[in-house]
Amino acid sequence: MTVREGLLALLNEGPRHGYQLKTEFETATGGVWPLNVGQVYTTLDRLERDGMVRVTEGAALPGQKVYEITHQGAQELGAWWEAVPADEPPPRDELMLKVLMAIEHSQEHGLNVVTRQRTELLGLLQRKRRERAAQGDAGGLAARLVTEALMARAEADLRWLDRCEAELVQQRPTGTRDEGEKR
Repeated sequence: MTVREGLLALLNEGPRHGYQLKTEFETATGGVWPLNVGQVYTTLDRLERDGMVRVTEGAALPGQKVYEITHQGAQELGAWWEAVPADEPPPRDELMLKVLMAIEHSQEHGLNVVTRQRTELLGLLQRKRRERAAQGDAGGLAARLVTEALMARAEADLRWLDRCEAELVQQRPTGTRDEGEKR
């Protein structure tokens, strides 16, 4: 989710002021996606410019801007709800980039990076499992779902690292560069 769509989703529930949107966004994302209030207002300005929201003055506090979604904004939000993620690599996936660059450097370096990343991911997975057990039903649905998502992502990344390692081990040393060789 981008901040843009998140703000539209919140505004779809009714008009809100900027700081209210910031805190509700953070609550809705289980506290793992903190927002700078400046980012909220910059995004709201763009949404207003693009006709997705309109600004009115708050009745409770004169001078305070209140934002509400427009018909065009509701249509844009509806399209986002219906969109399915494309079948392509995730944008800026740091783990993927790190492993691919390490493999490009050398087979040995690639295996070292895979091993280090696996160790860190196993530690993360263990911490998240302990958090989930300690959390129980407390912390709210969003926080529990975020923990589950982080665990699923770690498990998927571990499977991918296992696949990378298997491919590297099967690969013949011919055609790979030595540690000190440059292109």
